[in-house]
Amino acid sequence: MSRLKDPAAVRKIARKSLFEGLDQMCEGAIIVDRDARVVWMSDKYAARLKLPSAAAAIGRTVEDVIPNSLMREVVRTGEPIMLDIMQFANDSFVVMRVPHEAGTADDPPALVLDPGTWRPADAGSAGGRRAHLETELADAQKSLAEERSVKYTFSNFIGSSAPAMEVKRQARRAAQSDTTVLLLGETGTGKEVIAQAIHSASPRAHGPFIAVNAAAIPDGVREAEFFGGSAAREGKFALAHGGTLFLDEVGDMPMAMQSKLLRMLQEGEVEPIGSNRVVKVDARVIAACSVDLRQMVSAGRFRSDLYYRLSVLPIELPPLRDRAADIDALSDHILEDIARRSGRPQRELTPTALAVLCAYSWPGNIRELRNVLEQVALNSDRPRLSAEEFTLVLPRVPRATRPGERPTLKLADIVADAERSAIRSALAAAEGKKILAAELLGISRATLYQKLSTLASGE
Repeated sequence: MSRLKDPAAVRKIARKSLFEGLDQMCEGAIIVDRDARVVWMSDKYAARLKLPSAAAAIGRTVEDVIPNSLMREVVRTGEPIMLDIMQFANDSFVVMRVPHEAGTADDPPALVLDPGTWRPADAGSAGGRRAHLETELADAQKSLAEERSVKYTFSNFIGSSAPAMEVKRQARRAAQSDTTVLLLGETGTGKEVIAQAIHSASPRAHGPFIAVNAAAIPDGVREAEFFGGSAAREGKFALAHGGTLFLDEVGDMPMAMQSKLLRMLQEGEVEPIGSNRVVKVDARVIAACSVDLRQMVSAGRFRSDLYYRLSVLPIELPPLRDRAADIDALSDHILEDIARRSGRPQRELTPTALAVLCAYSWPGNIRELRNVLEQVALNSDRPRLSAEEFTLVLPRVPRATRPGERPTLKLADIVADAERSAIRSALAAAEGKKILAAELLGISRATLYQKLSTLASGE
């Protein structure tokens, strides 16, 4: 048998490579087994602990070598302690402790490795170094917490139309339960805003909110990204422990991963790649999809049992064309944000500009509305944005014509069509109440009656 084909030899080479790498990267490193006994220690660590040699620590319990060590706790729980400060005499060090699976029954695995320590470059007094480390640690923890916190609540889902209010009603009810939620709707309708709003209004609000787009992760790393694949890399499910995992574009998950997702939902556990240990996870899943999952189930491209498990509380987000009455408020909010980020004065819409926006079909929904408003606002010097400026940006959709008749793209006709569409949308949203419709349109009741009269006589 050749040296490379001998499993024991391969493991020996791998261990040697691992140990040498840790020794080069860290100020000190130590590995313990399942009984929290030291199986390897770097020479730097041994010198730091005033041991005669690294070999003097082998076989001893970790507490016998490092008083008050937390590595036994990592062995017991299987959970890493990623950032901590350890004191050695007058020096302070940042340490991390990570569970690690390797080996066989004949070659006991090292379960915990502590890539021990690194010192700040500006070494001053012991107290100053510790204060520096504590500040860096606090900043790192704060930054991590901010990344996993939510930016949106229900107030960020702008709109008072009947469809928008119904979405918020259903989402608020979903926030009071702990079951899975399936958000359905076209791209750009605000699914992540609603997902964050549900999390922020739920009992899990103080836990992490982890968002992951299944369509944006390359196939080669997708499984590791979700379920974890190494000692130093936690999967998204583990990161969401105690909080919420927002799984966007769930329809793009491969069938093999769908079965692992189903197991996580049913059993509350995941198995990292290459590991034989099961990790318990307490994470609420909010899934989202912009395609018809039922059609995918019928086509055999999505598991029916997973679909039923995800769609316990389905919420359909309407496209922007079905909530045209909200375009005025959405535009104000977006223009305010554009002004804040650009440092330019906030713009307003003229009534005819609003009418043009309300008449457009918005296939890209709110995301497209933001793009159009940003284009016009940043290219205009006017305090009020006009219909003419928007007709130059929006795709041209000519009026229907008789056979053989040339289509017209006259601005007056486009604006007239836009006004008619906006009035109809406002009346529908106001359930026929003209006073409310006039308020939604931002015009007086007398002006609305005048336009209705003109509309009636022209049709």
